[in-house]
Amino acid sequence: MSTTVTRSTLRIALVGNPNTGKSTLFNALAGINQRVGNYPGVTVEKKIGRFKNGAQTFEVIDLPGTYSLAPRSPDEMVAVDVLLGRGSDQAPPDIVLSIIDAANLQRNLYLVSQVLSCELPTVVALNMVDVAAERGIEMDVAALSERLGVPVIPIQANRGQGLDELKMALIVAAEQSDPPEHDPFPAVFRQHADRLADHLNQDRAEPLPRYLVSRLILDGNGYLEHHLLPHETSAQQEELAAIRQSLAAEGLPVPAVEAMSRYDWVGKILDGIVHVPDERQLTISDRIDQVLTNKLWGTLVLLAVMALLFSSIFMFAEPAMNWVDNGVSWLSDHVGSLLPEGALRSLVVDGIIGGVGAVVIFLPQILILFAFIAILEDCGYMARAAYLMDRLMAGVGLSGRSFIPLLSSFACAVPGIMATRVIENRRDRLATILIAPLMSCSARLPVYVILIGAFVPAHTYLGGIVGLRGLTLLSMYLVGIIVAVMVAWLLKKTLLRGETPPFVLELPSYKLPSLRTVFFRMAERGWDFLKRAGTIIFAVTIVVWALAYYPRNESQVAEAVAAERELLETQLATTQPDTPEYAETLDALAEFDQPENLDHLTASLHQQQSFLGRAGQFIEPLVRPLGWDWRIGCAAIASFPAREVVMGVLGVIYNLGSDLDVGSEGDQSRLQQRLQAARWDDTGERVYNLPVALSLMVFFALCAQCAATLAVIRRETNSWRWPIFTFTYMTVLAYVGALATYQITSRIWL
Repeated sequence: MSTTVTRSTLRIALVGNPNTGKSTLFNALAGINQRVGNYPGVTVEKKIGRFKNGAQTFEVIDLPGTYSLAPRSPDEMVAVDVLLGRGSDQAPPDIVLSIIDAANLQRNLYLVSQVLSCELPTVVALNMVDVAAERGIEMDVAALSERLGVPVIPIQANRGQGLDELKMALIVAAEQSDPPEHDPFPAVFRQHADRLADHLNQDRAEPLPRYLVSRLILDGNGYLEHHLLPHETSAQQEELAAIRQSLAAEGLPVPAVEAMSRYDWVGKILDGIVHVPDERQLTISDRIDQVLTNKLWGTLVLLAVMALLFSSIFMFAEPAMNWVDNGVSWLSDHVGSLLPEGALRSLVVDGIIGGVGAVVIFLPQILILFAFIAILEDCGYMARAAYLMDRLMAGVGLSGRSFIPLLSSFACAVPGIMATRVIENRRDRLATILIAPLMSCSARLPVYVILIGAFVPAHTYLGGIVGLRGLTLLSMYLVGIIVAVMVAWLLKKTLLRGETPPFVLELPSYKLPSLRTVFFRMAERGWDFLKRAGTIIFAVTIVVWALAYYPRNESQVAEAVAAERELLETQLATTQPDTPEYAETLDALAEFDQPENLDHLTASLHQQQSFLGRAGQFIEPLVRPLGWDWRIGCAAIASFPAREVVMGVLGVIYNLGSDLDVGSEGDQSRLQQRLQAARWDDTGERVYNLPVALSLMVFFALCAQCAATLAVIRRETNSWRWPIFTFTYMTVLAYVGALATYQITSRIWL
């Protein structure tokens, strides 16, 4: 077919096996000129970049890493649809750029064979030639190119070597009018494929490409039949069955005939032009792996690496998070001083600036996390970590690739969910996404610290080595882990059930990570987080602000403040002078008249009268079995967009102001004192005790109180179904867990 290109922009599809350096090559070519999204209807990431070579502009589509173009699901069908131009918004690419690992030619050329079967102009990028040379592998690149019938360009993507030659080869390939024909199957298979094509295309407005006709014959799980022939007749089904039976009778059973044919073709291509040493030399990577993949030493190293990763997210991010927090506070104060008191000022300062600040403050954690992940992936260690953890994760139906995303979620679920992109299996990836929010993230920590410090006794055991408060904090993290294990197991047995594919993992050679690649992955994920998650949580925060601000009844609040003061004056007048009670009341009256305290009381009264406060009072019968009053219910409702606001809401409710700093020991102590003194409106008994504190902590440990997390789940799954499901199941779990915790512990405690 003719594919002569006259357009000013050439569209390139980048194809390759995992661990061949495909992402590194994409970043080396496109740089910052790239955008990320999802293909319509699937969870597969869509990455497109642009670059120039002289006057020629290229658009690169980075297809998902795959070992084969044999689709078994909608996600795996993406690459085939893009190559064949079957998407509703695009034609076939002008060129296919297939990247292969020079040290693993036999396996990589299997995919190249399938690419060539698509009959598109193709260029092969022969990557990691330095690694192949280190292993003593010798090859005749010119002869390889001649046998394949397409240009083969040696490159080192991580060092940017060979890219100029590669760009020129792409331009030349696009000008070729007739790509070489490629069909490695035996003649009898081709005859059957021709017969099936005639049978299927006789009544079709758009004929099926020859590659898909062959794939229909080879389809082992019925996916392609359902996808390509949704209204198939019994005659079509009988024709397919007859062809498969005929091939099996002639010694070409389906689907084994493809592997037999393509690997036979690969062997002929490589015969005489690639020389591999008879005795494989022990490389540096092999020596390192003797330690890093060892069950004992490898596990210890993994724990150390994960501890470093986990600690760095907190330690290294804290200064930057403080800068962001201080910057947001400065901006709030500056803008607040320019605006008059009222709804507009509250909207801008508390709603807009506060909402954006609640998102931006997590950006340093995300950048640091993805910097570490990019380094670990690029140097080759991530594959070893997945290998070591696979046996443990397999117990709940997941693979070792789920380990890093789940660990990352202890810092923040948003980057943890984004990190699931390293998981190739769709069911495993989705299951990991759905349980990632159960890991206790850093935003839950202030809730734990405040409540544990106020209500858990400071008992110690084993000579002071083990403390009850520390055990309680650990138990909150264990609650999330244990429940996540149970949910993952249940999901894999029900909603996401299906045959779990074997965990096949190639251990790439170790290499120095590319700083360019690390930088672009950090920048890409950071911007993606701000753009996607920030917009959603920003909008939701404004809605919560409106619910907490309106309606405003200034006269009613003023009357309530006056009544509070009158009550103190009456108490002072009826108390005997020169007594401790008189002095306490006098101090309380003086403290009451301080402008800051009057502002806090006014804010608290306004919030009680707001829609949010009324909602808290409305749901009090529902949360009372948890040991909560309406104030706790109000704080829980307000914290659904972002759980870190709960302490600020409690600060307003208990007259401490919304600018409460839970990182300050003084503010922690003040809030703890107010919580300890809080009483029920109807009985006058204390609201908070150990059972209530445990109930509240369990609720926060299990509840999906993060709009940013739900927004990222929506983006990663390309559907609102899964974030709604996550919110629902986690909220139900949180309520049941909090109810059980309170009802059991209150009987023991009391």
